[in-house]
Order: sequence, then C-alpha cells, then structure tokens
Amino acid sequence: MRVLVAGATGVIGARMVPLLGAVGHEVLGLARPGGDTATLEAAGAEPVVADALDRDGLCRAVRQAAPDAVVNMLTAIPAEIDPRHLSRDFAPTGRLRIEGTRNLIEAAPGARLISQGLAYGYQPGEGLADEDAPLWRTGTPRQFVPVLDALAELERLTTQAGGLVLRLGHLYGPGSIYAADGSFVRRVRDGKVPLVGGGNAVFSFTHADDVATAVAAALDKPDVSGVLNIVDDRPAPLREWLPELAAVLGAPEPKKAPAALARLAVGGWGVAFMNRLRGAANTRARLHLDWRPRYASVHEGFPAELGDGMARAA
Repeated sequence: MRVLVAGATGVIGARMVPLLGAVGHEVLGLARPGGDTATLEAAGAEPVVADALDRDGLCRAVRQAAPDAVVNMLTAIPAEIDPRHLSRDFAPTGRLRIEGTRNLIEAAPGARLISQGLAYGYQPGEGLADEDAPLWRTGTPRQFVPVLDALAELERLTTQAGGLVLRLGHLYGPGSIYAADGSFVRRVRDGKVPLVGGGNAVFSFTHADDVATAVAAALDKPDVSGVLNIVDDRPAPLREWLPELAAVLGAPEPKKAPAALARLAVGGWGVAFMNRLRGAANTRARLHLDWRPRYASVHEGFPAELGDGMARAA
C-alpha cells in the first residue's frame, strides 16, 4: 500500500515511517518546500514536496503521488508551551488541523484517512472516558476552547470522509517533551514543576511507538472508522506520576502549590491541566485494532525510558 505520512519528520513520524516500511508499505513523506527531504529519504520515505496549507500545490503533488492511504499527523506545537497563552501557542496547529485536513482530503479523494486527535479533551467526570463520552464543553478553560474547536473540526472532517481518528494521550518517547532532553523533563530536573492543588488530573499517556503500531494496525483494517482512544492501559493521577518521574530523574521532590497561587503563574488552563483532566479507556482500540500499548502505564514507561532501563513491577 502506498501510504502518505503528513508530519513524517515529527516525533511520531520519525517512529512511524521506518515501521510502515518494515511491514511492507511504500511510504511517502510530505515535506514542505525547502524542508528536510534528506531525513525522509534516510528513513525510507519518498518525499512529496508541498505545503499542507497550499491547497492547489498540495493537490497537484499528492494526486501525482497517488497514495492509497493518508496518515495525518500534522502539528506545529512549540517545544516550550506557556499555559497562559495556550491558544496562541496552538494556533498554527489549529490551522493545520482544520485547513490541512481539509486540503489532504481534497488532494487524495478516496484514500484511507487516519488522523491524529487528542484523548484528553473529554468533559471532566468520574472514571475513564470511552469514545462516546462528551468533549469538554462545560466549564472549559478559555485557553483550551480554540484548541478543542480545531480538534472537533478535524474529527468531523475525518469521519465524514470515512476515516479514523486516533485520539492520543500525552505523547512520550524520543523527541517528546517527556524525553531525556525534553522541555518538561528539564523543568522537573530543575525542580520547576510544582504539584498544583491536589494534582487530581488523570493522565492517559501514549508512547510514540504506540502511535506507529496503531497506525500500522489500522491500515490493515480498512473497515474500522470513527474515533479510537490510543492510550496506555492504566492512566495515572498527576499526584502519583509526577513524584515518580522526579525520583526516576534523581530530581527534587515536586513542591506543593495552592491552586489559587499557581493560577497567577500558569493561568486557568495550567491549574485545570493539573487537576481536571480525565483519563481515557483503550478498550475499543484493543478490540477493533488488536492493538496493545508498549507499556501498561508510565509507572513502567518512565523508568524504562528515562531510568536505568528497569521498569517498576506492575
């Protein structure tokens, strides 16, 4: 199968392109004009040069490439995110999620479409959210509203085209903010990530390799459409995993900070991020894709990725 990966040089694409080639697909990688085609070629992908936001140029390039499937991993998320200005920092990604998705659909009519969504946009509530749970539309932090709007439009466009949205958890693994050289890990090492409020947010994590294997599984199951949560088996509250991460790194134990005080530094979204996020269930992905995460949770994943390679016993 000829598979076009949009976002082929990102955190996920870097893991996905070699895997898709290894399982027998002919991989094409979308590259912006003047972009890094050498990295794509070294990973085994044939570059398709076009800007996802240039509708006419994209249509010409993609129609000439004639992919059977398009994997939409387009993002432009900065390495450092200011929670007080989340909507500003995510605006370029929001445009890619809306205009880029629309352009890809027009450029490759009839191709199987798999798009990247998020699994931590569910309305806060008890228990883990399955794919039928509502998105966060009541009491939504102001900074998160445009991010969620863009995600909702991406999902509408993808499912309307008969495609599949993979709702991902907090991404970790090489190249991510949770990598050894990632921005979040650096801040934890420096003792600059406090435990705000009760740290009650429940985090579903997704290793970059798990996205790659989920996409490979989805390409083999063209009848699976809609939305699926691609997350670990055991989501963890922030109050558990943040101190564990600090211990793995040999960093100071996170200090506690009252929510009211922290709001001045990180804004309403920063406080909500640490206290209100709801974890997601991966039951349907395991069933419909016959997929399993690499690590059951970050209780195992963080020590294996960032420690001495010995994961904590489950």
